[in-house]
Amino acid sequence: MADILHDDIFDLGLSELLTLVENLYICDTQPTTFTEASVTYKLGTKAVPTITGPTDGGAGGGRQVTVSAISDGVVDASGTAAWFALCDDSLSKLLVSGNLAAALAIATGSPFTLTAFNIQIPDPTT
Repeated sequence: MADILHDDIFDLGLSELLTLVENLYICDTQPTTFTEASVTYKLGTKAVPTITGPTDGGAGGGRQVTVSAISDGVVDASGTAAWFALCDDSLSKLLVSGNLAAALAIATGSPFTLTAFNIQIPDPTT
């Protein structure tokens, strides 16, 4: 593993994320494929979420992007969402998945909300 990577290397990957994300899905199980994120485990959808950055990763080092708070996500099915997925639907790609800060009980017919969160690439360690 490399001991040092310039911020530009991280930023290229994170900037690509900004360009490709078409939908954020909330899921009841962690998806590992595009189909799991967009169909199998999907409870809700936020089209074209706002993502900003890249910026300094703060205390953890590295670089990060921020997914802005969501107040108008569309609930597709009732359940408890514990995971998010960012996807490029045009290319059928799961780009990032991870756990939500807190599980979210949702019901069909109501919008879902999420607080802003970061996606970080940490600095390499030796």
